[in-house]
Order: sequence, then C-alpha cells, then structure tokens
Amino acid sequence: MSDTVRCDIDGPVATVSLHRPHRHNAWTGRMHADFRSTMANVEHRDELRAVVVTGTPPAFCVGADSDALARHVDKGGYDTGLPAEPAQPGAGNVFGGRLDADFAWQLGYRLPIIAAVNGACAGVALALVTFCDLRFVSATAKLTTAAPKLGLPAEYGMSWTLPRLVGPTRANDLLLSGRIVTGAETADWGLWNGVEADGEQTLAAAQAYAHRLAASTGPNAVTVTKQQLAADLLRHDPAASVRDSVRLLDAAMGTAEYAEGVAALSEKRPPNF
Repeated sequence: MSDTVRCDIDGPVATVSLHRPHRHNAWTGRMHADFRSTMANVEHRDELRAVVVTGTPPAFCVGADSDALARHVDKGGYDTGLPAEPAQPGAGNVFGGRLDADFAWQLGYRLPIIAAVNGACAGVALALVTFCDLRFVSATAKLTTAAPKLGLPAEYGMSWTLPRLVGPTRANDLLLSGRIVTGAETADWGLWNGVEADGEQTLAAAQAYAHRLAASTGPNAVTVTKQQLAADLLRHDPAASVRDSVRLLDAAMGTAEYAEGVAALSEKRPPNF
C-alpha cells in the first residue's frame, strides 16, 4: 500500500487501484514508481491468480498530472519521474529484454492483468490499459489519447498496441485527433471484453471474470498461454507457433495440473488446481 496506489486482496484476485482521487488519479512519477512496485510485489504470490487494475472512483486516471506536464516545459524534455532503479515487474520473462519497457512489461507479467476502466481514462492511462490482457469499461467513461492536443506524439507504445487492438483506421483516428470517445461508442471496436453501465458494475465485471478464471483454469496453463500470446505478437512465424505449442503441450501433459484437469473432466466436477 502506498499514497498513490492501493492493493486489495480477495482470495486469488488482487485489485490494484490508482489512488489520487483529489486529482482524479492523475499520473505522476510517484504513482508510476508505486504502480510498478505494487505489481512487482504481487506478481509471485502463489495464492494469486489474476490482477485487476482500476482507479479510485470516479475516474480511472485522467492522464499525466497538469503540474507534472508544466515541469516538462521547464526542463525542456521528458522525465518519467522514476527512481534510478525502479521495481521490475515482469522481470525474468522469456523474451530477452524485448518487453523491458514501461507497460510493455505487462505482456511478460506472470499473471493476467485485467483493466476495469471505471471512469475517465486519458493519455498514459490509456497506454497502460492497452497493454492489459483483458479490458472492461464503463459505457459512460470518456477516453482519449490526449497527446496530439498537447503537441505530443503517440506515447508509451500506443502506436504499437492500438493498431493491433482496433485496426489501423481506428488507431489513426484516436492517435492523430486525440478526440474524446466513450466506452459505449467504442463497444464494438474489439478493445473491450465487456462494456458495463457504470464504473461500479465495470469493476464488478472485471473482478467476477478474474475469480472465474481462478476457479476454472490451471495457473501454469494461463501463464504459459500468456507467454505464447506475447511471443506471437513479437514474431510473424505461424510454423514456429505450432512447433512451440506442440513442445509446450508435451511438457504440460507431464504435470499434476494436467492430471487434475483430466480427472475433473472424467469425474464431471470442477478442477482443483
């Protein structure tokens, strides 16, 4: 727990909340460092199976704090605000440094990360959301890349994530215009796993999904599948994907997790992973 990020544990699910409600959870260097530290601290807790990321109501995160933006003007350059040696969530992944950058590390993170966009989400916050594995949004949440209206280019890899999530035409729209859209307006864009009526229901839907995942899937299977998905985002080689899957299937079939999954199927009962 920190001043800017909170973490609540409910059985196998951690809910990490961006927490500067007096500033609508505006992003600062301190929040950036605390978010990385919190995520690193929960990543390897054996009892956890998923992480939900949200914001303290009524916003998710309105992007970079305006005071911090003003300081960039004074400095004449960009400053992440991170300490010299920030926490390294997702460290030790199998991608040889290719995911060792802000928010890209989420693709190599051991646990599924589920965004619950319960309110306004802009700039750096939207970048964070696009690197999550699954995303739920409030129909009324206002969303924007923000950068072009500040005279800035696409930030934190959104020129990589958005075309893959919504296609180049819609990515161009969001990144070039910086216009505000809503969860409802983007419901059929392929960006969301669920669009809910309001922020409270958005968080509940994300948490319910996380608990279902924990109850019904093998933890090693989920981690390995996350690695497969990331690997195939980083390469264009379907044959290598097939060969890797065969190798990974062979390894998985020698595990107790697989034996329990087969036993549960045969006995017509929920698995006990």
